[in-house]
This record gives sequence, structure tokens and C-alpha cells, in this order.
Amino acid sequence: MRRCTPLPVTVLCPQPPGSSSWAGRGGWDSESGVAAVRGNHRAVGVQNFLEEAAKRLNSVEPIRFTISSRTDAGVHALSNAAHLDICRRSGLPPYSPEVVTQALNTHLKHRDIRVLKAFRVPNDFHARRAATSRTYLYRLATGCSWPDQLPVFEQNVCWALQTKCLDVAAMQEAAQHLVGTHDFSAFQSAGSPTTNPVRTLRRVSVSSGPASLFTLPQESRKLQFWTLEFESQSFLYRQVRRMTAVLVAVGQGTLTPTQVKAILESQDPLGKYQTRVAPARGLFLKSVLYDDFGPTS
Repeated sequence: MRRCTPLPVTVLCPQPPGSSSWAGRGGWDSESGVAAVRGNHRAVGVQNFLEEAAKRLNSVEPIRFTISSRTDAGVHALSNAAHLDICRRSGLPPYSPEVVTQALNTHLKHRDIRVLKAFRVPNDFHARRAATSRTYLYRLATGCSWPDQLPVFEQNVCWALQTKCLDVAAMQEAAQHLVGTHDFSAFQSAGSPTTNPVRTLRRVSVSSGPASLFTLPQESRKLQFWTLEFESQSFLYRQVRRMTAVLVAVGQGTLTPTQVKAILESQDPLGKYQTRVAPARGLFLKSVLYDDFGPTS
């Protein structure tokens, strides 16, 4: 039995998104990673700021955050979750979740990171393995003659498509071929540590979405914004961005829904169309669900 008091902590990153993300792979970028070290150089990311703040809790053992979902550099996290073990000195009672939340927020040195809430959990709780659902959303903009036509507050939070419209009905039809339990090898980028490519995609939706609240009407009147949402217990490396690129190709008329089904069944990650990866800037980790704690969003 562990001597520590484990607490999962839900973290909200309401920055312009992407300025300090959760990263998920080796060779992680400064200001975008959760790794503490990159070669002989220290990389700074959300996890580093949290662990620095957690030093003020005076744990007997160093505090390490275990992250529920990691993101590549440039991908945004509207909300994320993590757990940590706090080992107090003998005879001292455990901190309450409220004290942990307040202490971390007080000592966080990055204004774009906030701890929303802490929960006391069983000793065997694991923030990544216990998650029952993860939802990602991807934002698109059509009607852009050139990328710089996007409003300034949309520049780094959506993919500007140089097309006037999308065949949304075809995209929705193609998306249904992806829903369910499949081998998603065709949508997994090389270098993934995962040995099992089978995933259950519970939901994919394509819908019109609003522009940023900070966008002036005259900036966006010729633009149309779209949101793609993907829900699964877990995803393969870059699976969402590769599925997005294929669905966009359907919307632009480059692919048909039937071809998307064939791509999925091919299990070939090196095919002509499925090697395309949507830009990181349009992707958001929206929420993480737990059976006992509800959504982190």
C-alpha cells in the first residue's frame, strides 16, 4: 500500500490555446511539452509548471503528475486531468482537496494554467488508464482566399481551407464508416508506441460552428466555421488529425465516402491519402471522462 495520498487534478488551460500545451511524445518542444528533459536541455511545459508549484506542498517524496491525455506541440487542451501522490510527514493529516487546489493555483507561475478541482481517489487510481472517454474537436474555416485572411484571433486555433464550401453530407456519410470498433492502423502515424491499433470510435460529428467571440463581424462575414468532434476511450498517435484530413478531402470532393471505408479496411498507414495530417493548430482536447468524477470540461 502506498504511503501517499493520491489526488487527480483537473487542469484548465484557457490561454490563447497552444502557448503551453500538454505534449505526448519524445523530443518534446519547449513551451509545448510535458517532458522535463530534452537531451541535455530542460524543456518547459504545463507539467513542469504544475510540479514546480507542487513543491510548496512539502511532500516527503518528489511529486510527479501523471497526465490523462498528452498532446503534440501546437495542439490545444481546453481541459485535462492528472493525478499526483502527496506524502506528508508522519503525524500530519492529509491535505484536503480544496487546500491542494488553492495551493497549486497560488504558486503556479504561468497565468494560463488553472487547477479547477481536486478529488481524493483510491491508491490504485491512474489518470490515464481510468479515463473512460476522451473527446477531441477540430475547427475548420472555409472561404479563405489565403490563410492570412483569417481574423487575428483565429490564426492559431483553426485550419483555414482555401475552398468556398464543403460537402458536409458526404463528410457525415464518410464519418459513419469510421464509427465502431476497427483496426485504425491506416490512421496511425509512424513511431507510435502502441502495439494494438484497435480502437472503438464512439462518435464522429460534423457541424457548423461559431467564430471566436473576439472576431468582428466584418472580419468573418465571408467565412464559415466548422467543428468536427471525435469521441473514444483512447486514440492512436495522430489518429484524429489524420481522420480529419481524410474527411476534409471528402468535403472537398477529392475522396468519396466509399473510399474512406476502403482506406480504413486497408490498414495501410502509407497510402496516398491517409498520410496527410491536419495541422496541429485546429485540434483541441475538449474533455476527459471518468466514471466517478464526470467530465473535466
